Amino acid sequence: MIEFKGVSKTYDNKQYALSNISIKIDRGEFVFLVGPSGAGKSTFIKLLLREIEPSSGTIMLDDTVVNKLKRRELPFYRRKIGMVFQDFRLIPTLSVYENVAFAMRVIEAPQREIKKKVPMALSLVGLSSKYKQFPHELSGGEQQRVSLARALVNNPSILIADEPTGNLDPETAADIMNTLNDINRAGTTILMATHAKDIVDSMKKRVVAIEKGVIARDEARGKYGYED
Repeated sequence: MIEFKGVSKTYDNKQYALSNISIKIDRGEFVFLVGPSGAGKSTFIKLLLREIEPSSGTIMLDDTVVNKLKRRELPFYRRKIGMVFQDFRLIPTLSVYENVAFAMRVIEAPQREIKKKVPMALSLVGLSSKYKQFPHELSGGEQQRVSLARALVNNPSILIADEPTGNLDPETAADIMNTLNDINRAGTTILMATHAKDIVDSMKKRVVAIEKGVIARDEARGKYGYED
């Protein structure tokens, strides 16, 4: 489903952010992306989103050669990917319902589809009763659930979560991980970048560790492997 073939990325200082990365992630996998700050995790995600282009190598998503996409093709490509951030990135002036609906309005989905799918997405993350509230009226965990619903409402085949539990207390983080696990079991491929050692160690998912721009470990039921 996702494949990096000999992918390297250098920036203006000629330093390798990623160097000759080759990896495959199958449909339906749950993969933790770990490693020290500055190791190349963010570059990996930006390449997959086609926010940046590789200096060499090929990136595939299904049958699409990502690094050969034309600019006009990018919005359609990115519909396949849902993105969840550490800082939620909700629009403060919009209600919970409208924050989730916004992701559908951007792709010009018909109103009847919005009315059908937004309640379904909110139900999936346990927020059906909060649809009229605004972000400032929600807890951090609830805001992250809205972010999850927004990422899922267009039925992406892949969900990328960048430190989704970083601003949450341990109990709330565990709830979010349970929701992510349920989403994965329903068939969505999940790639999660994290420094949360306890979460990685307890979930026993595939762990891909990036260090100094290369893949240092790739373990089927891996552990975090770094000291805080």
